Amino acid sequence: MKSVVVSLSGGMDSSTLLLRALSEYDNVIAVSFDYGQKHRVELDRAQSLVNYLKEQGQQVKYQTIRLDGLTPLLNSALVEGGAEVPEGHYEQDNMKATVVPNRNKIFSSIVQAIALSTANQNESTCDIALGIHAGDHAIYPDCRQEWRDADDQAFRVGNWDVGRVGHFTPYLHTDKFGILQDGEVLCKELGLDFNEVYSRTNTSYKPIQHLVEKKISVLASLSEMQQIPVWFSDYKSASSVERIEAFIKLGKPDPVAYADETGPVTWEVAKAHVEQVLAQHQA
Repeated sequence: MKSVVVSLSGGMDSSTLLLRALSEYDNVIAVSFDYGQKHRVELDRAQSLVNYLKEQGQQVKYQTIRLDGLTPLLNSALVEGGAEVPEGHYEQDNMKATVVPNRNKIFSSIVQAIALSTANQNESTCDIALGIHAGDHAIYPDCRQEWRDADDQAFRVGNWDVGRVGHFTPYLHTDKFGILQDGEVLCKELGLDFNEVYSRTNTSYKPIQHLVEKKISVLASLSEMQQIPVWFSDYKSASSVERIEAFIKLGKPDPVAYADETGPVTWEVAKAHVEQVLAQHQA
């Protein structure tokens, strides 16, 4: 039995990684981390995606691990109490404010522990899967090959039976567009609806909540319109710009709902803004 533990953030990259894992492994374990991130909606999306996958006959063991006690001790724009998340192109120097110190090391240490435990329990092998990719190399040092290799070495020095654990980082040398292309192929291979999968992901570091009117059933034969708070993705933060660029290159509209401070916006509005940001960056 081929086993793997996937670090699932709820974003586009790790969600595609989960699909790739389902395609290549027999036993898939996915874990998410609550570390006090402002974009905690990603955890809801991760759970929603796992629920959808199970409805489609896919087998995933899923758990969220709470690390929120770390929140007041971390210095990053991404955690509650941190500075404002910057906007603009994802390779701009000010995007370093979105680095969470040692985040991937914290996550990988836990994933490694689960993988080694799984391997020993089953007396077989188990890989750890991380969605690190080339598009993040400029800003996030813990998404680079040299970090992964050093992290792996530390794991092997500090544990027994480490030969049973391997790495699965299929996107290390590609970007978000390459990941999305793989996701399109995987949805067809696994019999999944592309829009259903990617509407259940969150890449935005600045999600926005707005009240939306929805019909709510109050009795068996009676319903009424109520205003319900709904989370939308922003389209101006660097993470969103990178995601929207990938969908533009793919030639498909992003199924995620976007909004700004004025309210929900169409895909065309989000697309036009990102095209402008990309043009300015290339100028």
